This record gives sequence, C-alpha cells and structure tokens, in this order.
Amino acid sequence: MDSPLATVLLPLALAIIMFGLGLSLTADDFRRVRRHPRAVVVALFCQALLLPAVCFGLVIAFDLSPVLAVGMMLLAASPGGTTANLFSHLFGGDVALNVTLTAINAVVAVVTLPIITNLALLHFEPGIGQDGVGLQFGKALQVLALVLAPVVIGLLVRRRSEEFARRMDRPVRHLSVVVLVAVIIGAVVAERNNIADYLVDAGPVALLFCVLSLATGYFVPRLARVGKRQAIACSMEIGVHNSAVAMTLAISVLGSVGLAVPSAVYGVLAYPVAALAGLLMTRVGNRRPTEEAAPVG
Repeated sequence: MDSPLATVLLPLALAIIMFGLGLSLTADDFRRVRRHPRAVVVALFCQALLLPAVCFGLVIAFDLSPVLAVGMMLLAASPGGTTANLFSHLFGGDVALNVTLTAINAVVAVVTLPIITNLALLHFEPGIGQDGVGLQFGKALQVLALVLAPVVIGLLVRRRSEEFARRMDRPVRHLSVVVLVAVIIGAVVAERNNIADYLVDAGPVALLFCVLSLATGYFVPRLARVGKRQAIACSMEIGVHNSAVAMTLAISVLGSVGLAVPSAVYGVLAYPVAALAGLLMTRVGNRRPTEEAAPVG
C-alpha cells in the first residue's frame, strides 16, 4: 500500500510517539526492575500471554469476521502506549514503574508481536499478507526498529540535555496526540464505505477488550499482592495499548486498512474508558493488600 497514510503519516506518528517516550526515560528506568520485580513479571505475563488469550476468546464469542479478528489480535499483541504514563500520573499510579513497563514492553514486543499476529493469521485465514506468508519477522523488525530507534534517540537527547528533554516533553506529547488522531481519521476515511459495518462489529469487542484489559491490569497484580500504586500503573500500561504500532503493522506491512480498524476504534474508546477506570481505581481497594495496611499493635 503506497498511500500517504501508509508511507508517511503512520511512520511519522509512530516515530513522534516513541521519541516522546525516549525523552521521558533514563537508564535507571531499566534498572528499576529490581525494585518491583513482582509487578514487572505479573504485568508482562498479563501483556504477553493473558490478554491475547482473552482477546482470542472475545473474537470467537462475537464471531468477528477474519479481518477484524486478526486486527483485534494484532491490537492485543501491541505494547502499551506512552499515554499510559499520563493516566498513571493523573490517578496516583507509580509513574516510574509505568515508564519502566512501557520501555520493557516495547522490547519484548519485538518477539511476541510477530508470533501472535502470525498465529492469528494462520487460524483465521483472512486472505491478507504477501503471498499468504503473513507478517514476516524481518518486516516486523523493520517496524519495531522504527519503534525502538526514536526511543534510543530520545534517551540520548535526555542524557545530553535533561533540561531540553523536560521542555520538549509536553509539546511532543501534544503533537503525538494530534498526529495519532489524524492517523485514525485517515483510516476511517480510507474505509468509509465499510466503516458503519466495522463499527457495529468491532465497536463492542474493542470496548469490552479495553475494559477487560484495564481490569486485568489492576486486579491480577492486586491478587498477586502488588501494591495499589503499582497495580494502577500496570492497569494503565496494559489497558492503554499503543494503537499506532498495530495500525502501522496493519497498513504499512500487511497492506490492509481493514486490519487497522479495530485499533482505530480502540484508540477512540481507550481514553475515556481509561479515565473512568482511573477514577474507580482511586476509590476502591484502599485497604488491600496487607502490605499497604498500617501495622497493628
């Protein structure tokens, strides 16, 4: 697909978003895994294994078309988005842990995303992909290099001038939102003849998946006795997927705007749902688990 959406706008959106993430990172963020190992392991388990399984159950239960089913699985396999850091900050989450999870998820997705997407392509057989081979690992690496390279550049910029990185953080975040909205609009316009049917079919599944992602990201860590602030960070990281990554792979690599529709729908729904979930999480479970309770006696 050689449209401006596939060749210019999507890669640009992804690069800006990931550069913004890099500006917020330091080397200490990767070392912080030792401080909250349980939270990191639980969050990665939810992201890499549990959520794809939940999404697979949803698309089977709702009997989605093969194209939308694979699009949902592609979304489920995508890492968390940088907006998760903002939501974590707004609702009292451990932002440092959230940034750490975002960085680690971006690296882990290099392996997990092509595997999950190809399994979905084989299972649902939507007739998409180059010569039927689906998402080739090398092509996925090209896109994910586009994910990681701006992060590294952002890291280097911050290391060279932390003050400049702090000044640029908010403008880059705002630009990321503007470009992502433009990408979503572009995908909707490209599929305008089918968008009504897609919204009817994909909308309920995308909404339910968003709710389940946020709930899983909060309650599974809490059941594993992870602190509340860390659980909120996990919820936002797991619940606010990087729809730009999924859309880039769908359109630029697999050549299908239809595959990108679930991610576009999700990108519209995720923000208000995450805000509502954040309000609920700040008001429940204040006395659990026991490590957060005041010692007795």
